[in-house]
Amino acid sequence: MADTKAQPESKRTILLVDDDTDFLFQLKAQFSAAGFNVISASSGKDAVALLADTRPDLCVVDLMMERADMGFTLCYKIKKKDPSIPVIMVTSVTHETGLDFDATTEEERSWIKADALLDKPVRFEQLQREVARLLKG
Repeated sequence: MADTKAQPESKRTILLVDDDTDFLFQLKAQFSAAGFNVISASSGKDAVALLADTRPDLCVVDLMMERADMGFTLCYKIKKKDPSIPVIMVTSVTHETGLDFDATTEEERSWIKADALLDKPVRFEQLQREVARLLKG
């Protein structure tokens, strides 16, 4: 099956981190089909190990993994390594807990460390728009 979409001249790399293996598999397939190199991890710990040797162009990170706040910790570590790496946090925390938070104010962004925050379930088109916006492409 030929992909009729224009492929980027040099493929950009996206790091996907989520403990939901079905969600991870689906995103990996969709981003690969969209022309990205995709690396993935099913835990924050595995993501930190990947980051030691890799510099992704963008990260998509789940909030609640091996710890309820692992996504925050991982965002912090990504930004500490390289503040220019855009991070999209995806979370079902609102659905799971009823708590509603976002990263719209400067104060919220200062402690969340994510460049965008999306609620699960997230449509791929919505995620793709954020990736394009953050990668300026």
